Amino acid sequence: MRLLTTIVLAFLIAACSTTPTKPTLYERLGEQDGIATIVDNLLFEIGGNETLLPFFAETDINRFREKLIEQLCQVSDGPCDYTGDSMAQVHAGMELNDSHFNALVTDLVVAMAEAGVDTGAQNDLLARLVPMYDEVMNPDDYLEPGASSLDPAADPVAP
Repeated sequence: MRLLTTIVLAFLIAACSTTPTKPTLYERLGEQDGIATIVDNLLFEIGGNETLLPFFAETDINRFREKLIEQLCQVSDGPCDYTGDSMAQVHAGMELNDSHFNALVTDLVVAMAEAGVDTGAQNDLLARLVPMYDEVMNPDDYLEPGASSLDPAADPVAP
């Protein structure tokens, strides 16, 4: 009986150790370098997008890039913590509409495709970003009464 138990235990350990693990979204996006490439591609796309470009006129692009990389890393289960402002703070006063939102999503999809991210990973990232939609589009609903949006000259982050 002891031999049988040992054999079964050894089999189970071997089976567990050879089972491939599914890569995280962070890994599927290319980890830190891949996410940085996606963000750089997105910035290039925004630079040519007349619908979005005006929102970035006063933006500190280096800070925007850094915080977006952090955010995409965190949301994709990477080893990062997002240290930026809330989506409500960042987007307050912008009066965004669905055409702005859709333009950014389109540019993000192009940026991911240009980075070689497969369609499944693209869809998975977009699905993880969807919960931010309401806070981005209706920031006043998320801000404390009397709170103001960020001073764009002091701390601009995103459109």
